[in-house]
Amino acid sequence: MGKWIRSRKGIISACVFLILVLVIIYGGLRIAESTGFFGQGDEQTDTTRKTIEVDGVEYFPRQDITVLLIMGIDRYGPLESSGSYRNTGDADVVMLVVFDNTAKRYDILTLNRDTMLEMPVLGLGGAQAGTAYSQLALAYTYGSGLEDSCENVKTTVSQFLLNVSVDYYVAMSMDAIAILNDGVGGVTVTVTEDFSSVDSTISQGEVTLMGQQAIHYLRTRKGVGDQLNLSRLERHKGYMEGFLQAYEAADLGAVELLRLYDQLEDYVVTDCSSTTMSTLMDRFSEYTFGEFYSPEGENVLGTTYYEFYADEQDVQRLALKLFYAPKE
Repeated sequence: MGKWIRSRKGIISACVFLILVLVIIYGGLRIAESTGFFGQGDEQTDTTRKTIEVDGVEYFPRQDITVLLIMGIDRYGPLESSGSYRNTGDADVVMLVVFDNTAKRYDILTLNRDTMLEMPVLGLGGAQAGTAYSQLALAYTYGSGLEDSCENVKTTVSQFLLNVSVDYYVAMSMDAIAILNDGVGGVTVTVTEDFSSVDSTISQGEVTLMGQQAIHYLRTRKGVGDQLNLSRLERHKGYMEGFLQAYEAADLGAVELLRLYDQLEDYVVTDCSSTTMSTLMDRFSEYTFGEFYSPEGENVLGTTYYEFYADEQDVQRLALKLFYAPKE
């Protein structure tokens, strides 16, 4: 998790933060509404950011927003160094949470993991050795699988979105789902699809998911129902509701949260200290959820995998809407 300051309050706040991040990653649209928890924290102002011109209009980077990059890594086991400048983890989920510190709201911009774009390629010593045109998810594979890989995704996303400044990032592996799920005593959902070819322990009807069941329920498309991502998103929404109910019912005390934090530590990489998380949660407890955005585009089956080609005008529209303001 990087260099976290292990203060009691900070660790408890960090654990609650990670629970909320899990809900954001796998919950979909209106998640944890009216429970905003982020802000500017360390006041990371990038004085090098410049105005841009689009269709004859000048825009300047908004100074009243905080941008959090969230990555769900398609990998089991601890997030640890590969000992090389490449690793086998993909960023299966990539999204930005944009906290508007003026309007006291947050919006979510999700990016299709199959988005085809230009990304830095890291070589020996971690230095950039060129660029590659590939799926967004693969940006994480450049680097050791820790902070350098997160930074590579951060750079890739920034360049894709008109050089937006990303303030913080959090990456979580698949195991974090099971840990958080079981940490609240399991999550009860109503299963409407046939999971028998994936996990025979997940029967149709009301089921309290435990351990690997939660991962299978949230992650799997192939062999389940119509196999469409839309159906999976519906499962995410139901899981989100069940997770929040379980978390409230569990009423975890300080001891339980500290234990949960220690279990999670190896499965998360972030550049946020626990102290910063605590400060952000305390300061912005009244933020409300605004809108959910995703660039339009076209899915194409390539030679080996699906490729998503984002509509450049829509990407520009969203970037200007969320991260820039017209110069008056």
